[in-house]
Amino acid sequence: MLQILQSIKNGETLLAEVPAPKARKGSLLIATRCTLVSAGTERMLVDFGKSGWIQKARSQPDKVKAVIEKIKLDGLKPTLQAVQSKLDQPLPMGYCNVGTVLETGSGILASEFSKGDRVVSNGQHAEFVCIPKNLCCRIPALVSDEEAAFTVVGAIGLQGIRLLKPTLGESVVVTGLGLIGLLCVQMLRANGCRVLGIDFDSSKCELAKSFGAEVVDLSKGEDPLSKANAWSSGRGVDGVLITASTKSNDPVHQAAQMSRKRGRIALVGVVGLELSRADFYEKELSFQVSCSYGPGRYDSQYEEEGIDYPLPFVRWTEQRNFEAFLHLLAEKQIDLAPLITHRFKLREALKAYETVGGKEGVGILIEYPSKNSALKSRDLVRSINLDTIKRGPLSQISCSVIGAGNFTRQVLLPALSKTGIGLQTIISSGGVSSADLGRKFGFAEAGTDTHTLFKDDATNLVAITTRHNSHASLVKEALKSGKAVFVEKPLCLNREELDTIKEDHKSASSPFLMVGFNRRFAPLIQTLDKLLQSKSDPKSFIYTINAGFIPPDHWTQHPEIGGGRLLGEGCHFIDLLRFLAACPIQKASVQYSQSPGAGSMDTFSVQLSFADGSQGTVHYFANGSKSFPKERLEVFCGGGVLQLDNFRTLQGFGWHGFSKQKSSSQDKGHEQEMQSLVNALKNGNPSPIPFEDIVEVTEICLALVETREYSEM
Repeated sequence: MLQILQSIKNGETLLAEVPAPKARKGSLLIATRCTLVSAGTERMLVDFGKSGWIQKARSQPDKVKAVIEKIKLDGLKPTLQAVQSKLDQPLPMGYCNVGTVLETGSGILASEFSKGDRVVSNGQHAEFVCIPKNLCCRIPALVSDEEAAFTVVGAIGLQGIRLLKPTLGESVVVTGLGLIGLLCVQMLRANGCRVLGIDFDSSKCELAKSFGAEVVDLSKGEDPLSKANAWSSGRGVDGVLITASTKSNDPVHQAAQMSRKRGRIALVGVVGLELSRADFYEKELSFQVSCSYGPGRYDSQYEEEGIDYPLPFVRWTEQRNFEAFLHLLAEKQIDLAPLITHRFKLREALKAYETVGGKEGVGILIEYPSKNSALKSRDLVRSINLDTIKRGPLSQISCSVIGAGNFTRQVLLPALSKTGIGLQTIISSGGVSSADLGRKFGFAEAGTDTHTLFKDDATNLVAITTRHNSHASLVKEALKSGKAVFVEKPLCLNREELDTIKEDHKSASSPFLMVGFNRRFAPLIQTLDKLLQSKSDPKSFIYTINAGFIPPDHWTQHPEIGGGRLLGEGCHFIDLLRFLAACPIQKASVQYSQSPGAGSMDTFSVQLSFADGSQGTVHYFANGSKSFPKERLEVFCGGGVLQLDNFRTLQGFGWHGFSKQKSSSQDKGHEQEMQSLVNALKNGNPSPIPFEDIVEVTEICLALVETREYSEM
């Protein structure tokens, strides 16, 4: 399928071929009929991409500060690689989509959506999109595709109006008469309000007039304050809705000056926010920033899991705002014909961005092939040839990758590509990231369907880097299909999954399974391990991890998706101590932070007892400062101490024959891990990490999550 992508690195807009998505649980697979280009938002992204490095840095000072901190902790090279990788990701454009439902994912009731429904969603500019159900809405028969395409931007304006709480007969100013501003003018008029519009563009002022508003044309030198004062009979306006986009603080200052005592101001656009206390104090003004389409936005439970807010308590959600705007369209209370200035066929869609870049037009529509709506889901192209030179065509190992997120982009593929093996297929759920990474790293194919990969004879190694809840099922399928498997940690999320993997591994003719415990392979850890081998005394480990805060609603925190931090990440550190101790763990226990509130389960200490009398403590802290190094390992043994600082420096204290080893940059062993994996496969050897070690560490983590204790049977 074709999809519009934007390069943040250089500002180039592309019409790219990517594999079509599959219907996912709780989502709709939609064939696009029409999309609307949001001139304000999308022009801002285009302009940002075209700006130079210095301009990008100036526009995001917080991120610049984070980059500087990362350089201090991790070194220049890995930081630059991470920044380059982030900027190199293509950004899917668009969020105003109208289409026909081709397929409903599991969990969708027939009363909610059915195949053939005409729906609006926040889908992108692509021939086919897969969108969660709470971000979709059926389109009334009286509303055309072109009209419905304005629903999402209309809902953004509608949410701002709801926060303003205008009543019949009140006077409301709309500052900024772009697309959202002009829609707000009409919705406020439909609500029985008097409206005054302000803008620098005379043509937009004329449109606002045609919708029943008074206007202030700033290009003609008209004074908005005197006009607002006269228009409100000297009382001051009841409310101001700011839909402008500018770095200036003037819109908010101006809004405060023209407001009556106890007036209301709502911000929908993007403006400077250096507020004057005097402006708001003397009049007791209220000011609120509107969040996109309404309640539910950025709430993963609402948007991704489909859990709706009960209507009696949250009357207007994202989806219900979509419905309300569509009803206004069906009742002909909003006139969109004057706002539609350009129409482009999909193949000519890049011309739309030339229009956006030139700051012309208000409503710019992209039309899609009508035949798409008649297709069946099974007929969509979910795997595309990339026309790249396949790496290592004579290699006996050909690897396919499932998952194309940040870890795959920044860590796994750079390490894997250096081994020289063949790269066959890369899979992602949406298709954009797999097509992009496939072209960059020389894969033969990119796709969205994992099942075809396991049937592919050209693949003999599968690397899995998806969300944690999919690891076990993908590992099981790979083992049954006779593929060698590399899976990022954790191996699985519960005992039932672990038991199934153990059975499949046992029954496989030549099983090869490796979990991404990369720290074992780090150069400084290899040095540390050799130094410990010279000692026969029991060892004492103190491993401190300054993990940092992760919001409770992040997917890694969800017990059924990410497994939580102990299982999802803590397994890394338990495995490393298991490796260095070189003997089984007999007992383990965990103690969590006693501080109340969200995140308290993210701070914990794990106590480990080993069969040879060694002991270890893993301190995992989510309540520290980012300016402190992330990891520090101290080993006490035989009268000496070894200290590893953030995988950059290893220092010996009282350790005969060793004082210090330093790395030029942080190295956690990913490249060495991949090379060890490939070498083992080439030589017909077992996995570099014994399956028994993987099972032991997984069982311990599961026990700690379930009962907080583990004891060897």
